[in-house]
Amino acid sequence: MRRASSSWLLCVLMLVASAASAASELRGTWSASTHEKSPDKLHLNLSHPEDERKGRGRLGFTESRASFQGLPTGDGPATFTLPREAGTFAFTGSFQDGEGAGHYRFTPSDAYLKAMASLGYASLTPNQQFQLAATGVTTQRIKDLGAAGYKDIPVEKLLMVGIFDITPEYVKELSKLGYDKLDLDELVQGRIHGVTPQRVKELADAGYAKLSWDDLIAMNIHGVTPAFVKEMKELGFKDVGPENIVSLRIHGVSADFARQMRELGFQDLAADTLVNFRIHGVTPDFVKEMRQLGFQDLGPDELVNFRVHGVKPAFVKEMRELGFAKLTSDELVNFRIHGVTADFVKKLRDAGYTNITPEELVRLRIHGIDETFMRAMSKGDKAKGGK
Repeated sequence: MRRASSSWLLCVLMLVASAASAASELRGTWSASTHEKSPDKLHLNLSHPEDERKGRGRLGFTESRASFQGLPTGDGPATFTLPREAGTFAFTGSFQDGEGAGHYRFTPSDAYLKAMASLGYASLTPNQQFQLAATGVTTQRIKDLGAAGYKDIPVEKLLMVGIFDITPEYVKELSKLGYDKLDLDELVQGRIHGVTPQRVKELADAGYAKLSWDDLIAMNIHGVTPAFVKEMKELGFKDVGPENIVSLRIHGVSADFARQMRELGFQDLAADTLVNFRIHGVTPDFVKEMRQLGFQDLGPDELVNFRVHGVKPAFVKEMRELGFAKLTSDELVNFRIHGVTADFVKKLRDAGYTNITPEELVRLRIHGIDETFMRAMSKGDKAKGGK
């Protein structure tokens, strides 16, 4: 009886252990691809369980081929693993023409679970452990970041640490360059937008030393590279502040655009004026077209004013075809501001008013007088014996 009882108890314990192992082991599907520029790396996309409400999610990351065990180099069936401190991914499937797909299972590491508990992460779920494994978050990285001042990082932010590769080395290098009080969110922001210690040094060499973190981020977001800074300096823009150099990039003021404007005679345009040109569509072609129509001496403000109020070459030509061959730039702008269109002029002429001056046309529009009113007035004059 005693032996039977012991055997029965042993079976129960084995079944419980097996069930626990099956419950902690996560499964899903994978796909992979190799980028032409990085043939030594593999980009993986894993489907993974989230929770009962959300169903399955996807997690992607890029890993060096050297990190895998048994990864094939050619086409065909594939069985390989990716060992991590947090657990091991076992993959089955196949590859063809550099792309692969199949199924995987993830087995969490009990040792990692215990080590994480000692660091203050006592309630990790299998899914969290899966995500920490996929993003490569090791206990040593957590310790090193803690030593650098980043203690008690929440689990969801640990995932950001892994995804965006926030390393102690990255923190130390930025600290040496004067960025020693960045919080974790700022570090993640820096990684997302490519703020590297090398880029900080290059911008400093180009004349932008001791930038604020926000300025560094803005420069990287909008593509203010050391090469762009050099080009603009060669054109004479040597003391352009961080916000203005970013504004030049945002609005597409390239070195080529600045050169074209100089070739048209605009030798001393400020950065703000070039930005205004781009915002309002004052292009080299627009300047040339207006000059061909006789507007040779328009200044920057007048050109912007034309574009703001819609004085285009087509509008000038329409008015000239109606007999207004000598309209000044101010008169053309007034026409556009007050709605003196070719159609308005034609309708008034059809009503019999053929000799109205530009000033009178503007006054009529200001007071809301159109061809209908003019016709009615004309009939009234005739009824009273007028002309």
